[in-house]
Amino acid sequence: QVQLVESGGGLEQFGGSLRLSCAASGRTFSPYAMGWFRQAPGKEREFVAAIRWSGGRPYYADSVKGRFTISGDNAKNTVYLQMNSLKPEDTAVYYCAARIWRGNDYDEKAYDYWGQGTQVTVSS
Repeated sequence: QVQLVESGGGLEQFGGSLRLSCAASGRTFSPYAMGWFRQAPGKEREFVAAIRWSGGRPYYADSVKGRFTISGDNAKNTVYLQMNSLKPEDTAVYYCAARIWRGNDYDEKAYDYWGQGTQVTVSS
């Protein structure tokens, strides 16, 4: 069983930065892709970013392009989400997810493992 543990959330001001981390543990970890999703109060969970574990270009939601960067460290089994120029609308619980097989990077149903989430709050 794979376990994903997020960290790095917190309270930040408008325009500030945060870096989220997601560490994987458990059985031999070799995902096809890793992703970040978020869920704001009263809204459905939405795609934020994804990256293929073997390399290649990452994918981003339009709302975070140019501000967020996803990256991975294979040696540490860790994926990161660098969030810059934060806005109040970025306030949400952020979830890390891992996908074992090929699928739609943007679809949460394609992911097999999920972390417990970490809260990000951006004040105006």
